[in-house]
Amino acid sequence: MKRHLLLIFTVICIGIIIPCKVHAVDVTVGATTWYVWSSEGGDVDPGFLIGPAASIKFTHDYNLTFVYLYGKFTATTESGDNFKIKRHDSDLALNYKLNKYSKVFGGIKYIGLSSKQEVESDAYGPGLGLSGSYPITKNLFALGYVSVFYLWGVKDYADDGKDYFNNCGFNSNLSAAYYIASASTAVSLGWRYQYFIGIKDDNNKKFYGVTIAATYTFGSLL
Repeated sequence: MKRHLLLIFTVICIGIIIPCKVHAVDVTVGATTWYVWSSEGGDVDPGFLIGPAASIKFTHDYNLTFVYLYGKFTATTESGDNFKIKRHDSDLALNYKLNKYSKVFGGIKYIGLSSKQEVESDAYGPGLGLSGSYPITKNLFALGYVSVFYLWGVKDYADDGKDYFNNCGFNSNLSAAYYIASASTAVSLGWRYQYFIGIKDDNNKKFYGVTIAATYTFGSLL
């Protein structure tokens, strides 16, 4: 069933959007970065995750968001050897507007890791959360979200086969965004915290750090 999560989510999105009378489609695209520290401390150096961010607003109440982040980190073994860890962090979510300040969202989360010890580690599963936006001044806004997720994963070792695992976790972000109306562009600065709980073991991990994003909104496309 987990292999069909993305397909099921896509069908749900289409089923919601098609019956709605679409007058216009607003598209927002941009880039985002997250400078990350991890709970491994000195074993893994902090580093940047960077990638695209996009949003498609189909109706007054619904919009689809996508964020993909990728980065490389330097880690140190107990013997003092250094090696690289590659990380992918992606979210696809359908958002529903509850009121002028808040939205509820649900979607699919993917986490991918690779290093010389673990050839590849992939985990994906459903997530659910709540986001909010509150105007401070005419062009300055406070933004935030909290979400929970459950992931199925597999580690593919070079010589020792595969190891299956499950994680649940928690995401949160708080930021300030400034909207430049003349350029239809928003820039934001914030703080993100991510926590993983190992279901089959005590391999709990946390990631935290500064986020920076810039996005541009196209006018109505239809």
